[in-house]
Amino acid sequence: MSTKNSITIKVLVLMLTLSMFSCGSRKDIVYFQDEPISSEDFPKQNSFEIIYKADDLITINVSGLDPEAVKPFNLPAVTYDAMSSITTDLNTQGQRRMLTYLIDKEGNIEFPVIGTVKLGGLTRTEATVKMKTILSEYIKDPIVNIRLANFTISVLGEVNRPGTFTVQDERISIPEALGLAGDLSIYGKRDNIFLIREVDGQKKYAKIDLTSISVVNSPVYYLTQNDVIYVEPNKARIRQSSYNQNNGLVVSAIGTIATIIAILIR
Repeated sequence: MSTKNSITIKVLVLMLTLSMFSCGSRKDIVYFQDEPISSEDFPKQNSFEIIYKADDLITINVSGLDPEAVKPFNLPAVTYDAMSSITTDLNTQGQRRMLTYLIDKEGNIEFPVIGTVKLGGLTRTEATVKMKTILSEYIKDPIVNIRLANFTISVLGEVNRPGTFTVQDERISIPEALGLAGDLSIYGKRDNIFLIREVDGQKKYAKIDLTSISVVNSPVYYLTQNDVIYVEPNKARIRQSSYNQNNGLVVSAIGTIATIIAILIR
């Protein structure tokens, strides 16, 4: 092989290599790169219970020995049709939906008969005790069941089914949340799970290492309403992202040019 041919082939090989393996940048791909991270900002979770906060929707079911006495405290959800008539709102099973109460910015709800009640900042157990104490003035031995109606979490990044999920129970761990999203893809970084949580009106951030068993002792192991989990892509995914759909055309064009050069230098 002549020197000229050898140089031509080396140039073509170099061009082909560069076109296929252009450098991928983490800066262009990864979310939330510049936020301060500290799990120490979160309280320890010895016996975890969610804490009700502003914008939570809750249902409160009151029962007692006298059905008539509890009726005023169990208002049904209602809907309005085009003729402005009121009908009871039913779920898909034909059961009456419970009225939901919005916790406002001051942590209050407006409850039938009683009026304003502050439940924001309380756990479910604390809120239940408070409501039972207040209702005891109207009902003998009231039974109160409080449920959070809008407990949602979001899972983003390198998981198989990213999205926002409604949590039926009031306790869910990070592995369970990732399970809802179909687990991490093969391209997800197991040792760098990013969490965003609002605490006392401020956004706080933490990173979780799923490769360590110590994650179960993390103060953020159990999630709260509106938490966001982000799974960062690994290096293989970042490199892969640099290969775009036009690279096939580039490779084809280089092949054509290589053929033409080969013919001309014969």
